[in-house]
Amino acid sequence: MKHHSKLTLSERKLLSLWILEGKSKRECGRLLGKSHSTVVRELKRNRFKAGVYEPLHAQALFEKNKKKAWGAKEPLKNKKVFKYVISHLRDGWSPEQISGRLREVDHTGNPTWQINHETIYQYIYSGKWLNSKDEPLFEYLRRKQKKRYKKGGRGVHRASKIPDRVSIHDRPKEVDERKVPGHWEGDSIVGKGHITGLHTEYERVTSLIRMEKIERINSEETIRAQLTIFSPLPPTLRKSTTLDNGFEQFQHAKLRTIGMKTFFADPYCSQQRGGNENANLWIRYYFPKKTDFSQVSGEDIKDVEWELNNRPRKRLRYKTPQEAFNTYLVQL
Repeated sequence: MKHHSKLTLSERKLLSLWILEGKSKRECGRLLGKSHSTVVRELKRNRFKAGVYEPLHAQALFEKNKKKAWGAKEPLKNKKVFKYVISHLRDGWSPEQISGRLREVDHTGNPTWQINHETIYQYIYSGKWLNSKDEPLFEYLRRKQKKRYKKGGRGVHRASKIPDRVSIHDRPKEVDERKVPGHWEGDSIVGKGHITGLHTEYERVTSLIRMEKIERINSEETIRAQLTIFSPLPPTLRKSTTLDNGFEQFQHAKLRTIGMKTFFADPYCSQQRGGNENANLWIRYYFPKKTDFSQVSGEDIKDVEWELNNRPRKRLRYKTPQEAFNTYLVQL
């Protein structure tokens, strides 16, 4: 026999019929597969005027009381989970990263700490957390929007104009398999007036992100940034990088001086550098379009880099990119 379970509308209709037929509350409970106390509470709480039990009215009362009770319960399962979720949303973690980190790393096997990412999204967009001092929680999401918008891309020069260009189709298979570290994807983030910006690199196995400010969107500044990013790394962790076809990549061949190969995605095929594109979207969360990077300090850029690299990732079983990258560093 089921205990303490709520009645459905069809069960309420049957209960009403049996009560009119003169059946006892205990017998009604037995027929419904409910406890005697469940039937007693149902008839007491949801009865109509003059003590009459009417199923549609009972269902309406149940729904009304259910909505009232929502706010009385702990939001997002319990206080500890709620605090954890809100804290990490403010750190820029996505609901999926929060849910996965709880499940796979921080509280593995503890059901009181488990929460589905969809539950977090529903809470964010429900508006039930709002008061006069709150700001909308969707402001902490990467796109900061309730609706998704199509991404726009910046123009590229003809691929054939880049000297010593090697196509992505000639890249070794080990790069595609994402099993060997040291293969990166690179691109530029353009700032206000297409003058300043960032050069970003994404490591394909560990999802580690590196970024360096460039004072001008040109090939001289870009190769300087690339050498600054890659030179300190051991050779086993700087094997190649796959770039877009922007004019700022003209001097890519200089990476060969530190033993790196360069490959180029097909024009207008940003999905071939999907990890780097996704990383740049996260970076845009901190530095929106038209950011004047001449006013952004190197310390601020490194702070953002640290945050992104210390956020759990689903594809890493919710370890952080820095944790994953460090496992390869200690093996050297």
